[in-house]
Amino acid sequence: MSDLFAPLADEMAERSRPLADRLRPKNLAEVTGQEHLTGSDGMLSRMLATGSLGSMIFWGPPGTGKTTVARLLANETDLAFEQLSAIFSGVADLKKAFDAARTRRMSGRQTLLFVDEIHRFNRAQQDSFLPVMEDGTVILVGATTENPSFELNAALLSRARVLTFKSHTGESLGRLLERAETLEGKPLPLDEEARASLVRMADGDGRAILTLAEEVWRSAREGETFDAKALQELVQRRAPVYDKSQDGHYNLISALHKAVRGSDPDAALYYLCRMFDAGESPLFLGRRLVRMASEDIGLADPQALVVANAAKDAYDFLGSPEGELALAEACIYLACAPKSNAAYVAYKAAMRAAREHGSLLPPKHILNAPTKLMKSEGYGSGYQYDHDTPDAFSGQDYFPEKMGRHTFYDPPERGFERDIRKRLDYWANLRQRKQATDGQDD
Repeated sequence: MSDLFAPLADEMAERSRPLADRLRPKNLAEVTGQEHLTGSDGMLSRMLATGSLGSMIFWGPPGTGKTTVARLLANETDLAFEQLSAIFSGVADLKKAFDAARTRRMSGRQTLLFVDEIHRFNRAQQDSFLPVMEDGTVILVGATTENPSFELNAALLSRARVLTFKSHTGESLGRLLERAETLEGKPLPLDEEARASLVRMADGDGRAILTLAEEVWRSAREGETFDAKALQELVQRRAPVYDKSQDGHYNLISALHKAVRGSDPDAALYYLCRMFDAGESPLFLGRRLVRMASEDIGLADPQALVVANAAKDAYDFLGSPEGELALAEACIYLACAPKSNAAYVAYKAAMRAAREHGSLLPPKHILNAPTKLMKSEGYGSGYQYDHDTPDAFSGQDYFPEKMGRHTFYDPPERGFERDIRKRLDYWANLRQRKQATDGQDD
């Protein structure tokens, strides 16, 4: 009797598995959204074709298929697949995995060791992989959502190829939904707008869109179809994929800074609001706007720094949500302001010169002489008080004698710096004339 009901039990067990698990690809050709790696000309396909599978780091956002691809590689190369998570594993787990891999190797079979969240291992734990990678005990495939350049040892990175997994596009998420509908044998009960909204909610995460689709199917009554508003109420709104201490944070602040620098107020405002919406600290954004004002606008519009500081202070005074408007106003002002990094470039050049030339004494004519000894040494001798000279400009040299004159600040013909350029050119001409006159007097 038990045999009679076995198929039914198997079917029920299969149906109880999450949709994302039931849709897991059976081979690389079925992997969606990573065609640059798994397509016929993709890097992984080429590795399999040439039999040159080596250690790799899979870098990409959640739900892009990193674990699935690692399993498929092991299956298609007949490697033993062993999986660890750096969140739950320690030195003892690593040692056990390495010992098991050595035993398999003695019997002629290699091991593909998949380590999820590999960036969570500390430096010493990461170093423990080096010997077993070098002697071929394991082929390491590490998965990380964080930038490997920042989170992984240079020694580990030099022994593994980094492959980048991309967020799903709207098109590839749509294909996942179509496959899910084929598997379920029924369409997703969403109108066209709600379906597009579901794709946006997934935010490039394949696992997320299948989980959301499963919620929709479970909740829909017979003959019911959800519109976009009903869908939002049903599944709530997924928080944007954004970690304030990791790549999402750096990517968006970089995008905001570059949009301001590129004089695109619309894009700048969009990224500012993305970060507000994700819960970024408005004061952090205020500080970054101050930085942009001094780095990318500078003296082309001296008011930019004043506006950015005022917006930061306004937020500090008002708090949320009123204070965000002041920051948005500053963001728009900075994006629309004339741009110049001349002050920033001058600062960096002067800092380099200060470090290269060491502790050179300023020229003696601009040094005070509070004692008779210092006066006898020539301190203050020959100094000209600029206000007492024609045009209030003496043209004297203020650089250390051993260093000679340098030009650090070179303002462009933009914004307020046009006027500064005229002044500098005027003073340069006066200086040349005075030097020529002094030469004739000598």
